[in-house]
Amino acid sequence: MCGRFTLTVSADEIARQFQANTHNVPQLEFNWNVSPTTPIYFVKSTDKSGESRELDIAKWGLIPSWSKDSLRASNAINARSESIAEKPSFRDAFRQRRCIIPVSGYYEWATELGPYPPKQPFYIHNKNDSLLAIAGLYEYWIDPQTKKEVTTAAIITREATGPLATIHHRMPVFLTPDRWGKWIGNERVRENEVGQYLGLLDSPDPTAGLDFYPVSTEVNSASHHGADLIAPIELGQPETLF
Repeated sequence: MCGRFTLTVSADEIARQFQANTHNVPQLEFNWNVSPTTPIYFVKSTDKSGESRELDIAKWGLIPSWSKDSLRASNAINARSESIAEKPSFRDAFRQRRCIIPVSGYYEWATELGPYPPKQPFYIHNKNDSLLAIAGLYEYWIDPQTKKEVTTAAIITREATGPLATIHHRMPVFLTPDRWGKWIGNERVRENEVGQYLGLLDSPDPTAGLDFYPVSTEVNSASHHGADLIAPIELGQPETLF
């Protein structure tokens, strides 16, 4: 899964890297501990090709458009790639509201099945510190109490592979630049195209260029947001790198 991430670049820089228009999207504060329900950036397309792109803001935690109860509304921060085409909460968004969620890096907590102390947090990022392009879904929901439209989004995850599988059994789906346009193009996915779009989520080398290392449990608290959260710590053995 992915329950916390970092975003420490400006809206203009995100727009530059993803060739997107900002349309005066407000600048979110740099945050080394983005948590669920927090406003996040996402990149969407305004055409079928996926080449006309816009930067927008959503609340992290997708609420299906058909949800009627604001108190019981599901705020799904993650969507499993294996079920997004069929699960009611994500099916409509997968068909027409696919996006990219840019992050500087993300955190994962070790499970008891791996070689690390259970619940030990790790920071995962690109070795060259470029942004990670995570596949996502977004949705529009009308709050029945306020009658206002709310934009929400979820990160798509897959089974972890390679060294990341030693930390946790799930990981975000990372998209290479050659897949950005096809994934976010706003043409509705037809039934005979489902497999083709799901195939975009299956990169031949999903952990290419990544690096990870253990960090302090200070990240466990959503009230902590500083850059010190990504400082590496020792676990009594050399840092694990790949």
